[in-house]
Amino acid sequence: MIDSPVAATLFGPEDLRVVEHPLGPLAPGMVRVRFGAGGICGSDLHYFRHARTGDFVVTSPLVLGHEVAGEIIEINADAPGLAVGDRIAVNPSRWCGQCARCAEGRANLCENIYFMGSASKTPHMQGGFASLFDATPAQCIKVPHAVAYQAAALAEPLAVSLHAVARAGDITGRNVILFGAGPIGLLTMLAARLKGCGELTVADIAAAPLAFASKLGANRTIDLSGGDEELKALASDRAIDVAFEISGTAAGLAAAIASVRRGGTVVQVGNLPGGQIPVPANAVMAKEINLNGTFRFGAEFNQAVDLIVGGDIDVLRLVTAERPLSSARDAFRLAADRSQSVKVVLTAD
Repeated sequence: MIDSPVAATLFGPEDLRVVEHPLGPLAPGMVRVRFGAGGICGSDLHYFRHARTGDFVVTSPLVLGHEVAGEIIEINADAPGLAVGDRIAVNPSRWCGQCARCAEGRANLCENIYFMGSASKTPHMQGGFASLFDATPAQCIKVPHAVAYQAAALAEPLAVSLHAVARAGDITGRNVILFGAGPIGLLTMLAARLKGCGELTVADIAAAPLAFASKLGANRTIDLSGGDEELKALASDRAIDVAFEISGTAAGLAAAIASVRRGGTVVQVGNLPGGQIPVPANAVMAKEINLNGTFRFGAEFNQAVDLIVGGDIDVLRLVTAERPLSSARDAFRLAADRSQSVKVVLTAD
């Protein structure tokens, strides 16, 4: 047992501290987990910089982290298939299973969902960047001991990407463009490849992540920092069937709508800034574009774990740095520097 549990806790913009995080006795129905590894996500970075992401605002100290894996050290529940000592990937979603959305098989849209490390509810649900944290048995997906904690932790962003690709429908042989070459963009690229897409283009405003996209197998990359002429030429030269907007910017969404062919599909993956934003909605109408939202994931979490365990997608190819949990603040600053990092992972001290 850890004598003095600690957690990476956000108190305000840029005010992230690793502080003591004592836990009481394990509540009935719960599982206690020792932290193994956790990936720093784009939404974590939004919280770190602004104490908000989209419309979710931090109003009280929040332990960050929802891409996590660890070891079960205590069980106080009926937990078939789980045992103390098991290595697990942790699904950060805690669905109610009772609401209308859960009943129709769309648990990611659960009306009563709590999500680890998120300010979407008040009180906030604390996250997994903690030396010890608690979860329900349903959140704990067992993985073999041969699977690194760092890989198991990245089941969550892979699940986001799998759900995004599913929202695009059948993409077999279709030309795809992704706006945003961050971790979710790169994983969406790998997920689209797995689903048999045709030519795949990645667009961004930063050279380093575009180089990484090429390394991972993009057919083409477009640097938008100097303008959109190359993008326009691509759109006129060959039909772009599906566009994934992953940058989380109004400009990215506008570019996705502009570049996709008539009758094509745009999937909005990125978390746009809160409030109202300008959208070229007339183009959605005139081109009869299918504009689909995608939010988190459902059954894709278990699919992601299976893909990682089976070696079908090597998520560790995205990891560019690891830092101990005790150095979380420095790790966040590194993760925010796109010229140096793609994916930064926290590990147990």
